[in-house]
Amino acid sequence: MKTVSYIDDLTRWQSEFSFYIPIKIRFSETDMFGHVNNVSAFIYFEEARIEFLKSVGLFQNEGSDDEGVPIVADLQCDYHTQMYFNEKLWQYVKVNHIGNTSLDIHYMALNDKGEMCLTGRGRLVYINPESGKPISIANSMKEKLLTKTDFQ
Repeated sequence: MKTVSYIDDLTRWQSEFSFYIPIKIRFSETDMFGHVNNVSAFIYFEEARIEFLKSVGLFQNEGSDDEGVPIVADLQCDYHTQMYFNEKLWQYVKVNHIGNTSLDIHYMALNDKGEMCLTGRGRLVYINPESGKPISIANSMKEKLLTKTDFQ
């Protein structure tokens, strides 16, 4: 695998993932050359990110107004192996770092052969939906994220 700037130790980085969703590549996600279009990776990241956040209690309408709304501030993807129609992927997602107003989230997709197809990272910033300004992530949310996270 090529060197990726946000991965220091590949073995350790991979071992920190536990949450994943299955993805079956649809025909509509392929391009005229028969492989997955480059924008589809970001859709896979989004699907996994939303399911992960739901698993820690976000999007559950718990009645707390101080949690804010997470928005994607940046997102990047590295492509390692081509993917094709009807292949099955395991799209992993994890929190790499929790800041005051943001989360650094990492992604990894493996195919049925266990080959790493995609890696990625992105930053979510919590904002006040009315003002659009960043707000602190609620301690209750940080605690929920820490229970699903294996980082230091």
